[in-house]
Amino acid sequence: MFAWPTVAWSLPDHIADVLPSEARHIEELRRLLLDAARGYGYELVMPPLLEHLESLLTGTGQALDLQTFKLVDQLSGRTLGLRADSTPQVARIDAHLLNRTGVTRLCYCGPVLHTRPQQPHATREPLQFGAEIYGHAGLEADLEALSLAQDCLVAAQVQHTSIDLGHVGIVRALLALQPAFDGQDPVLAQVHAALAAKDASELAALTRSFAPACRDGLQTLVQLYGDHKVLIEAEKAFKSNEGVQMALSNLKWLASHLPAQSVTFDLADLRGYAYYSGMRFTIYTKGQPDALVRGGRYDGVGAVFGHAVQHERPAVGFSLDLKQLVSAVVPHPQKAAIRAPWGEDAGLRAAIAALRAQGEVVVCVLPGHESEIDEFHCDRELTHAAGQWIVKAVN
Repeated sequence: MFAWPTVAWSLPDHIADVLPSEARHIEELRRLLLDAARGYGYELVMPPLLEHLESLLTGTGQALDLQTFKLVDQLSGRTLGLRADSTPQVARIDAHLLNRTGVTRLCYCGPVLHTRPQQPHATREPLQFGAEIYGHAGLEADLEALSLAQDCLVAAQVQHTSIDLGHVGIVRALLALQPAFDGQDPVLAQVHAALAAKDASELAALTRSFAPACRDGLQTLVQLYGDHKVLIEAEKAFKSNEGVQMALSNLKWLASHLPAQSVTFDLADLRGYAYYSGMRFTIYTKGQPDALVRGGRYDGVGAVFGHAVQHERPAVGFSLDLKQLVSAVVPHPQKAAIRAPWGEDAGLRAAIAALRAQGEVVVCVLPGHESEIDEFHCDRELTHAAGQWIVKAVN
């Protein structure tokens, strides 16, 4: 007699099933966040999970390319990519499909796939929620993105949050002091990494041949992180650099609209995708080593999808992983349900239908399963008394 071999039903590394209780909590958070975005006037879009690779990675840089799973389309023979981030897709929708000239607010929520986890214990299949605002270059849009991100965390009942602010323009203004510096120079990524790691010795080695003003300015940035005093120190250190002063002024304005006790600054940290062009922010919460939210300004991200002026639109937004978020909040208590007997009686079936129409969860106990564990914590039951079906509390 043939016997099937023993199979270990294991999943790939950093890929996991989501079981009922966690899935319920994730879905509740998804609805809360989408409702928060809708309250600000954001429209929901649903970009596809896979696209032709050249479209998916247009303008995104090498970092996203390395994070993208690739496969061959059996219909066309072309290479497809499974999205690793939804922002480029939403930029394409804004620039190429909607093609509006005014302000457009878009939000999304869906899975993305990463070839490698972004953090040691992260999933390779985040459930990414994000919101993007296109068409306004002013600080008002930056503040709106920050405010919506905060309100999303408030809706999810995340407590003890802190916001870390930075600005890409500061480093760019300093690098502009380097004569004939090529923005595509491979050393650029190493300089950014050394700045983010606060590695002064590595930064000194990388910038040894740089112009003194550029080299010294970058070394100064390594020390500029902390509370609002950082902006005062930076204003003094770079008082003759107009580009740095403008970026600091923007950060000061944004910080003035945020709770002072929850805002910090890191003027050297440029971690994130290469398309950031201005302000960037991360939001942390106590007990979570990694940021819950990452966002910032990425003007012109849609320019690669068209040639008209309106395609080169200013843009700012943020994203977060709902699977990470669910681990940072206390699960909401499950809504209590009503237990009901199974039966063909028309009155019983009508009573169950009426309760469900009112929003109640009614669990019918199938014949022979009366003693099984109640997964829905039914605190009431539907019983027949005095010729009618009534709901009463469970003892």
